[in-house]
Amino acid sequence: MAERPVSSRQVRMQGRLGALAFTLATTRPGISSAELEKGELVVRTTRDQILPLMAFLRDDRACRFEQMMDLCGVDYPSRAERFEVVYNLLSVTHNQRIRVIITTDERTPVPSISGLWPSASWWERECYDLFGVQFSGHPDLRRILTDDGFEGFPLRKDFPLTGYEEVRYDLERREVVKEPVSLTQDFRDFDFVSPWEGMMTLPGDEKAHEVRQHIKRSRG
Repeated sequence: MAERPVSSRQVRMQGRLGALAFTLATTRPGISSAELEKGELVVRTTRDQILPLMAFLRDDRACRFEQMMDLCGVDYPSRAERFEVVYNLLSVTHNQRIRVIITTDERTPVPSISGLWPSASWWERECYDLFGVQFSGHPDLRRILTDDGFEGFPLRKDFPLTGYEEVRYDLERREVVKEPVSLTQDFRDFDFVSPWEGMMTLPGDEKAHEVRQHIKRSRG
């Protein structure tokens, strides 16, 4: 397939993002990389620099990333700092986006950015709930998707696919109960017989039905 031509608007946007990447890499401390990846600006920095960098990205006239669109975690169990915390920001003023990435481990907290973007409070709670990433300075860091008594962090790569417990509503006790995970469904038997074999002959399919019956009799 022929590649779609790049519009002049896209060229200008790529130019702005490239200039911003160069500015960040040469003027902001703690940035290990700032480059375009598949047309998007991705910046990697350290935990201790995340707050001043985010404040700069929000307030600087050349940036104006007014909205914190998303915060999510990524788990790489083989790394010493196994978690990546990924921030996705949007500039409505300049119609451009940026992704900021930091790393941490299971015990080292990440500074909360909820003071810069109040909406980040919910995203940080989700990251804590699902990955176990701690956020220092968060006003109310507790689980948000699982219940308060839940054990473990479901999106870690070493969390079992079936989980540790299952939750169900007990009709007799009239309450929600927790039990160890059990696979209550037996393994199904497959006889590999076509599901159409037991059906009545459809109108217009009489000849095909006779052929099937003849084959069955010959095999018998």
